Amino acid sequence: VRAFDPEGMGEARKMLDGLVWCDSALEALTGADAACVLTEWNEFRAIDPARMKSALKSPIVVDLRNIYNPQDMIDAGFEYYCVGRPDSRKGGVSPSTEAVAADRA
Repeated sequence: VRAFDPEGMGEARKMLDGLVWCDSALEALTGADAACVLTEWNEFRAIDPARMKSALKSPIVVDLRNIYNPQDMIDAGFEYYCVGRPDSRKGGVSPSTEAVAADRA
């Protein structure tokens, strides 16, 4: 797991072993199998989708903070999952994180 948080990494490092701590959001994406967004910092909002897609091994984004527009991400070629809002791909509710994890297994 590659991780970045502009404010919380100092404390997180004390509690979480085995992570690769990165210096930027883009660095955390580089070479990752997928992205999971757990925070709403503007650095994550500002990442150009094309740069995000080229950094990831697979264009998969699990957005647990709903910082991206689902249709924009789908149009950019991502397999995009969000929570608690309509899923523009199916016209229903986005799959839960448990369903995403089960589907990936």
